[in-house]
Amino acid sequence: MSRPRIVIVGAGFAGYRTARTLSRLTRHQADITLLNPTDYFLYLPLLPQVAAGILEPRRVTVSLSGSLPRVRLVLGEADGIDLDAHTVRYTGPEGGEGTLPFDRLVLAAGSVNKLLPIPGVAEHAHGFRGLPEALYLRDHVTRQVELAAAARDREECAARCTFVVVGAGYTGTEVAAHGAMYTDAQVRRHPMRTGMRPRWMLLDVAPRVLPEMDERLSVTADRVLRQRGVDVRMGTSVKEATHDGVVLTDGTTVGTRTLVWCVGVRPDPLVESLGLPMESGRLLVDPHLQVPGRPELFACGDVAAVPDLTRPGEFTPMTAQHAWRHGKVCAQNVAASLGIGERRPYRHRDLGFVVDLGGAKAAANPLGLPMSGPAAGAVTRGYHLAAMPGNRVRVAADWVLDAVLPRQAVQLGLVRSWSVPLESASPEVARVPGRPEQRDGDAVPAGGPAGAPGGDTPDQRPDPPGGEPAKQQPGGEPAKQQPGGESAKNQSGGEPARNQPGGEPARNQPGGEPAKQQPGGEPAKSQPDGEPAKNQLHAPRATGKPRPPGKSDRPGKARKPTRAAGASRSAGPGADPGPEPPENQPAPGPDIAPGPVKRTDGRTAEGDS
Repeated sequence: MSRPRIVIVGAGFAGYRTARTLSRLTRHQADITLLNPTDYFLYLPLLPQVAAGILEPRRVTVSLSGSLPRVRLVLGEADGIDLDAHTVRYTGPEGGEGTLPFDRLVLAAGSVNKLLPIPGVAEHAHGFRGLPEALYLRDHVTRQVELAAAARDREECAARCTFVVVGAGYTGTEVAAHGAMYTDAQVRRHPMRTGMRPRWMLLDVAPRVLPEMDERLSVTADRVLRQRGVDVRMGTSVKEATHDGVVLTDGTTVGTRTLVWCVGVRPDPLVESLGLPMESGRLLVDPHLQVPGRPELFACGDVAAVPDLTRPGEFTPMTAQHAWRHGKVCAQNVAASLGIGERRPYRHRDLGFVVDLGGAKAAANPLGLPMSGPAAGAVTRGYHLAAMPGNRVRVAADWVLDAVLPRQAVQLGLVRSWSVPLESASPEVARVPGRPEQRDGDAVPAGGPAGAPGGDTPDQRPDPPGGEPAKQQPGGEPAKQQPGGESAKNQSGGEPARNQPGGEPARNQPGGEPAKQQPGGEPAKSQPDGEPAKNQLHAPRATGKPRPPGKSDRPGKARKPTRAAGASRSAGPGADPGPEPPENQPAPGPDIAPGPVKRTDGRTAEGDS
């Protein structure tokens, strides 16, 4: 008799705990598969310390294959779920597609950045939900302080060393607190010639910092921030964002090159495609974390609206504390549905909250006891060490070294601005040049034009993968009717743009005529894996076949960052090698990031400000 198949989608706090508990409870009596875009579990509460240079990136990650020995790991993004056929469709990191059959399905896909309809935010702000975003912010802040120190113009210096954080919740408060300490340490060692100091701003429409916490802890956090020089403005947010600054809701214009978006999160849009009852974007479940009418389907974490039995009529909040405990109860109930143990309802009272404010400062209320100062700092770090499922010794060692040694304020340039767009539906994975990323309805490349979510400003974005660069960038003119130019004929209505780097993608390539009757354009046969002609708005699949029925993408789901928007999915290792480098720049090698792009005004942009 075959063993039951359990598929878990997502390896965040809820998914990881479910997989770990299930592997212990079933003891080889079930086949457990974990579908996740990365091979690690990320301990999100310590991410601000990565951005501030306290912890190295691998310290906050735990290997899934190393810590879940009886769980099969499948790398990929869930594209759709067929509840009647009991299958999950997914796309792997190199573009290949697959299907996972299941007898029990656990949805723990987590959450993504919450976007608001504010002009310019999608183009110029960056979120803080994944490791790539933390690494980008660390490099970007370091670069801005270094450029400000070398600037002769006081206005430019002020804009570069002004950092705006929107959202005064847990994440935004910790980012501002740690960021202020980090930049102050840089300036102490290398003073700016204009005599200016870094300025951090924390904005929120709420009346106070940390509005979800006890008011006494909010007062503590506010006091620490103001002592560090953070400009805390409550009841204020961003009205418009531009490349050179932001306009606030009170009418103030602030020059800045840094806008960190920590407004909040929303459930992963995957659950919307199921057509099941929802509550504020979350899938409705019963107190046993099971979807009513679907005995094979469970949900936990941020995608599940779990009734709060301690507060009748309410649902548990979207916090890591609840997600971690959801996972344990969900695993017990999944096992019980297979005849192993008994099921139990989810019931949990908050044990308190901790907010690390950097150094020896913190705000905490363990078991409802408000604390501040060094005692709260010790409790906060002790809690994190106890809650982490691995790397405790390494994290503690980094804390000790940070207390006795200066931080290394260097920028490696490994993550660029266009790699971590705010609209990304998978902030845990950075976009990589040359990897296809196209969803139904998308029409702009990953490094797309200004005004498109995730695109850099026109003078900063790199050339579109495999295509001809836009006019006024090093390289030439764009294809017509693409954002910024004319479309190519015979692609969505035109011919591929000629004189692209590497020659004409159709007839003059070695190998002969392009493949006929391809939707959206005519790919050249000689290109790897039947790669379609470049610069088309809606590229066909890399195999040259139309998308089969049932493979539609989930509605409302933004494109996964592992695939560059505006290109086709590749079928495997033979993916597009990447974009052509700008003129007078060496091609990106394994040890360097793509070089900067020239601005239209004659100056050189950093590529990520």
